[in-house]
Order: sequence, then C-alpha cells, then structure tokens
Amino acid sequence: MSEKKDETLSRLEEEGEVAADYLEELLDIADLDGDIEIDVENGRASVEIVADDATGLENLVGEDGEVLDALQELTRLAVQTELGERSRLMLDIAGFRADRRVQLHELTQEAINRLNATGEPQKLEPMNPFERKVCHDVVAEAGLHSESEGADPHRYVVISDPRDDESDDVDDDAHFEDSDSDDESVNEVRALEELQEGDFVAPASDVAEATSELAERDDE
Repeated sequence: MSEKKDETLSRLEEEGEVAADYLEELLDIADLDGDIEIDVENGRASVEIVADDATGLENLVGEDGEVLDALQELTRLAVQTELGERSRLMLDIAGFRADRRVQLHELTQEAINRLNATGEPQKLEPMNPFERKVCHDVVAEAGLHSESEGADPHRYVVISDPRDDESDDVDDDAHFEDSDSDDESVNEVRALEELQEGDFVAPASDVAEATSELAERDDE
C-alpha cells in the first residue's frame, strides 16, 4: 500500500512539474512576473502562480475567474498530452481560489443557518464545478444533504435536511462529489474537442496572445 501511495505521489508531483513548465512559458511570453508553487492537496496536483504584485496577474484570472478556469483546462490538457493520463490538477492564480473558498464557506454556512431556521431547502447561486464542490463539502460537514441541479453555466446547489428527503426516492446526483467530478470531465471534453486535434494542445504563446486581446477589449 505504501509503495502505491509513493507512486501516486510521484505521479502527481510530475503533473505539477509539467504544468509549471507550461505556465512558466506562458508567463515569459506574456511578459508577466510570477513564481510557480507546486504542491499535492486532496489527491490532486496543486499549482499556483504567485507574485509580489498580484495586479499584474489579474488578466490571467478574469472576471469571476473565467480566464483562470480556461487556463486550468488548458494546463490539464498540456499535462495529459505530455504524460498520457488525464489530469485533475487544480490551478490557482494570486490566491483567487483560496479567497473564493473562504467566501463560499461563509455563503454556504449562511444558507445552512436559513435552512435550520425555516426548514425550507436553500438554493445557492449558479456556480462552476470547483465552487459547487466547496459548497457540497461544507454541507456534508454539517450533516445535511446537497445536490446540484440545472445545467451549466446555470447549475446550482440545493441544500436540504436529509430527514425531509423521501427514502424511497433515488437521487441521481446524491453522490455529489462524483457528480461535480463528472462536470469537470465534461468541461475537459469540450475543451479537448475545441482545442485539441491529435496531440495538439494550444501553445502558451497562443494563450498569452488571447489573454492580451481580452485585456485590451476590457480596457476599451
């Protein structure tokens, strides 16, 4: 068992190294200052771009983290192309996801408090798979039930008391962790269909150029 854990850790560390090389090339081409930090968290490779002056990295995050999500998908594809295995690495830039995790924890706790006070199921705002997973984890820690409903990009989390659920009903989304992992898989497949032909993955130069164009449009 220990040998298997060592192999898994080694593979995840290798994912982080490949991702770091891809992202360093992106930073060089975009002429952005930043350092790459690599770690392994919760069974995934974790990579973060950090800088003393985080304002220079804002364009890589984008509004509500949309650019960050796209870069994460591209980085996963780069790792998959290099290593031949699907990657579930998490990318953060300038602590955006860490800060968002704190916000989501507070948002979910407020919804839990309303549920306890009213007994009524609580619907959260539409979120991406990462955000929904954070909310599901908070709900599970509280001993309550949560499921994702709707279709992306309007998919949202519903929180309820498991004592109010009918035991005879089978919830297709009961295993919320697997469900939101499937959401990530769908996003990766879509990115793969649009950006990958054969062994091609959008090079860092193309990503840098596209990011620059988005920033220029935002400034107009």
